[in-house]
Amino acid sequence: MLSAVMRSTRPLASAAAAVALAVTLTACGSGGGGSGDVLSFNSGGCGPSWHLSGPGWHTFELRNTNDVGGEVDLIDPANGAIYAEIAGFGPGTTTPMTVDVGSGRYAFRCLFQETDPMTGPTVTVPGDAKGTVAILPVTYDDLIPLAKEYQAYVGRGLATLARQVATEDGDVRAGNLAAARRDWLPAHLTYQTLGAAYDAFGNFDGEIDGRADALGVNNPKWTGFYRLEYGLWHGQSGKELAPVANALKTNVDQLLASWPSQEIPLIDIGLRAHEIMENALEFQLTGHDDYGSGSTLATTLANISGTRELLSVLQPFLVTRYPGLPSVYSWLDRLQALLEKEHRPNGSWVPASALPDSARQAIDAACGQALEGLAPIASITEPRNT
Repeated sequence: MLSAVMRSTRPLASAAAAVALAVTLTACGSGGGGSGDVLSFNSGGCGPSWHLSGPGWHTFELRNTNDVGGEVDLIDPANGAIYAEIAGFGPGTTTPMTVDVGSGRYAFRCLFQETDPMTGPTVTVPGDAKGTVAILPVTYDDLIPLAKEYQAYVGRGLATLARQVATEDGDVRAGNLAAARRDWLPAHLTYQTLGAAYDAFGNFDGEIDGRADALGVNNPKWTGFYRLEYGLWHGQSGKELAPVANALKTNVDQLLASWPSQEIPLIDIGLRAHEIMENALEFQLTGHDDYGSGSTLATTLANISGTRELLSVLQPFLVTRYPGLPSVYSWLDRLQALLEKEHRPNGSWVPASALPDSARQAIDAACGQALEGLAPIASITEPRNT
């Protein structure tokens, strides 16, 4: 289950530039570099005339004098590529925008509610200095074919899942709990590879893969994979678990039947590439989601597989926009190799809680590095009105 992420002021740049933007810098505005100058934006004009004294790090203070919100981007006016943006630019607010300005042409573009897009005056910074690289925006039309491709991937995954949970249901109804324990993990791993679709699953996600955090392990409203895992590894009988397994099968069948009419939000395709692994770090690698099987490291591998699928879908856009992509794959490879070392010869997994300190530290570090590399992808692939 994935957590929501709020949009904020952010650069569209490489991972290295994204880290550098965390530094506090000197303000520069319409007065040509004086501290404290403010550029005003509204539905009547996208900022006043402004200039820069030269290249380097600058923080613009942007004031929304509108009575509506919107978005302001700093762009290359030649092609609309974005250097930095303020999303969720509320009325009456002043927000800083920090960017490493290089030699080139710059302009602000305004996207206010109920107003056509506007582009302000163009400013030219002379010389040959390098700065933040502008990212050509991805449009809604660009992402529609990718969403359809991912939709088909999820459909195939759900069909496989339906067969697996049917087998699991049969194991439990027959009272063969050894087989049920054996067949539980492959089914759960299939579900865990579909992470970008969880929001589109609606209530089914909670019913199929909900944690016991809010309800407690003894609450009859707790259902799904984790409920079944808890019972299978805590000595509950086939009679007790038969309704749980059957409910899981029913929910998966209903989700599969409804899937052709569902739509994945376009923004989720890039956003979830980071969130899948973020949740793996928080819930799987900590052992939080271990309800008895000790298999959360295997679940993290499934999350890596789901992330790789998203990267594959997004590849046509990322290879030309994100120089940090090879590093992302390198760290995912490193993390995968470390996790596979914890797969025992008998097929079981070392529980996250039983990892030696050295192994835990290496796994957490690799996951953290992968997350740092995945972070810019949400901004780079966010669908935009241009």
